[in-house]
Amino acid sequence: MLAQAAYVPLCAGAAAVSPAAAAAAGRVPGCGAGGGLARRGGLAAVTVAMALSLGEGGGSRLRRQLESGGFVAAEYVKQLSQQSDGDRDLQEHRQRIQALSEETAQSLKRNVYQNYRQFIETAREISYLESEMYQLSHILTEQKGIMEAVTQALLLQADRDDPALGARRAAADDPFLPLSAKEVAASEEGRQRTLTTLLEKVEGCRDLLPESPGKYLVYNGDLLEYDADHMAQIQRVHAFLMNDCLLVATALPNRRGAYRYDALYPLDGLAVVNVKDNPPMKDMFKLLMFPESRIFQAENAKIKKEWLEVLEETKRNRALSEKRRLEQEALPRPTPTPPESTNPFEEDEEEDEEPPAEEETVDLSLEWIQELPEDLDVCIAQRDFEGAVDLLDKLNEYLGDKPVSQPVKELRAKVDERVRQLTDVLVFELSPDRSLRGGPRATRRAVSQLIRLGQSTKACELFLKNRAAAVHTAIRQLRIEGATLLYIHKLCHVFFTSLLETAREFETDFAGNNGCYSAFVVWARSSMRMFVDAFSKQVFDSKESLSTAAECVKVAKEHCKQLSEIGLDLTFIIHALLVKDIKGALQSYKDIIIEATKHRNSEEMWRRMNLMTPEALGKLREEMRSCGVGNFDQYTGDDCWVNLSYTVVAFTKQTMAFLEEALKLYFPELHMVLLESLVEIILVAVQHVDYSLRCEQDPEKKAFIRQNASFLYETVLPVVEKRFEEGVGKPAKQLQDLRNASRLMRVNPESTTSVV
Repeated sequence: MLAQAAYVPLCAGAAAVSPAAAAAAGRVPGCGAGGGLARRGGLAAVTVAMALSLGEGGGSRLRRQLESGGFVAAEYVKQLSQQSDGDRDLQEHRQRIQALSEETAQSLKRNVYQNYRQFIETAREISYLESEMYQLSHILTEQKGIMEAVTQALLLQADRDDPALGARRAAADDPFLPLSAKEVAASEEGRQRTLTTLLEKVEGCRDLLPESPGKYLVYNGDLLEYDADHMAQIQRVHAFLMNDCLLVATALPNRRGAYRYDALYPLDGLAVVNVKDNPPMKDMFKLLMFPESRIFQAENAKIKKEWLEVLEETKRNRALSEKRRLEQEALPRPTPTPPESTNPFEEDEEEDEEPPAEEETVDLSLEWIQELPEDLDVCIAQRDFEGAVDLLDKLNEYLGDKPVSQPVKELRAKVDERVRQLTDVLVFELSPDRSLRGGPRATRRAVSQLIRLGQSTKACELFLKNRAAAVHTAIRQLRIEGATLLYIHKLCHVFFTSLLETAREFETDFAGNNGCYSAFVVWARSSMRMFVDAFSKQVFDSKESLSTAAECVKVAKEHCKQLSEIGLDLTFIIHALLVKDIKGALQSYKDIIIEATKHRNSEEMWRRMNLMTPEALGKLREEMRSCGVGNFDQYTGDDCWVNLSYTVVAFTKQTMAFLEEALKLYFPELHMVLLESLVEIILVAVQHVDYSLRCEQDPEKKAFIRQNASFLYETVLPVVEKRFEEGVGKPAKQLQDLRNASRLMRVNPESTTSVV
């Protein structure tokens, strides 16, 4: 019983050492009934075996016993159990074995650390050797293929020259005849194995490049990549050409023969372009993968030629295999016969049901359909947008009434990808980052093709953004020089001409899309706001005179009326945008007139004007006549005297000038502002005359003041009222009330201050 009890724990403790001796003897020992202990201790056995040769110190007798070739774990444990006196001996023996195992592990760890650098160098040399062996194998395989191709070609030529010889060779089972199906399968398996081995050297491509039965390596080699714009060397890459894609990997530093994944391009969307030699840039070719392109340099002209030829041949083979696949899928498949039913009631139901209509097959084997994706790529690369859209229209017309089968869905998926690429190119053509020269007509090509692709909304948005950027650029390029009115003439010419050209081009491009016209109106309003910002900054923010501001606004209104030629009236928009600035200008100029009038009133002496010379008198007559005062001669006296006060004459000229300039700025939103400004200005003069009449005691001066008051009430105010009605189109009741009142404000007779 004691031996049986000690057998199990000791077997567990000896598991780490027993397989070493067993491996040396060439047999697998067992522990217990199944011998599983020795089988589970493979790694520990190697550890103990190395420790037996590396360890130093005690346990030499036990070590020699475990190292012997005839060591059997079961026999050793059985013998130990018989010789031991009790459980304590077995426990001590187990501890010695565990101590030996730990000593072995520590010794192995020390040796591994001491020789770590040698291990790394050895692994690196092995990797280099493996890479060189692979390259050598690849070269030999290529040479073998060339020799077989040459031999096959010579045999075919001999068969053509001597048909009898060809027949005898076929009857004799010549070894140079084409490969059998078994050999072809073996060759395919070998190529796939080569591809798998090769791709293990490329980091990061295992998940991106799933294994498939038909994928194999066609060609590979080192290339130098150059920048497409500056022709500067970027990096060294290794390209792997497979039968359906091209893998580009970059070399890893300090690891010869190892690469990191860079890009993967399907052959369906890949175009190869030969780059003409331009020393020192030579032996180059370009790969076009929309929307990017990459330039590579081969080692020499021969390798470049091989790359070009093998790429084109692989693309052709890919297209042919795809064509055959579509033809096979297009063939009608036999309908499986349903199992016979034992239900007698189903016979009546089957008689009532109509047989299902056979699904119509779509013939996708036409040459132009097979080449459609590649033709679209070529059209996009060559910027033949019209040709690309024509091909799409042709395909849509062909598939319009056809059923949607799986081959049609796959074809649609490929074509939709090209449509997205074409749309991106057209969108880039209309982006404001492109050159804005050429006017609106320069965008017609891209806009028309987007409309044909069913992207009318996007075409409208991009067209208007492009034109907004063009108008903004044109305004910013205007130089502010000379008089303000000259700049405003240039600004209005540039803006409204661009707006008119844009409107005409919009009407041409979107004639059949009525829903886009609202977008144009919104765009025109935003463009007008941009114009008004530039206009106001130059005219109103710079504190120009009211006459200059009136002329500038008049010029802007005249240019705005040009848009009525195409049925677009934006006058109300420019009024709404300018009303705030014009109100501010009117009120500012009104305040200036009131302050000047008050200043003259404070210095009024109520004396007649003496103009000194007949020329000055004649000039004053012309000025008053231009103001609308036709009966001014009755207020002139002998020689050069005028029977009016200087204050009243100056007030008349200033008020009429203000009214004339204000009428140039007038539109309905300014009616009350202008009317209230006139009333305030007139009140200042009338109140001063009324106050002077109340306060003056000298009879002669009082008579002179009444004469000036008569001039104001009977001549100036009617002229103001008439001119206002002519300019506005309707009479002003406030001015009529002001004229009809004998006194505008009651003044306290005892007061000595003017009430304004």
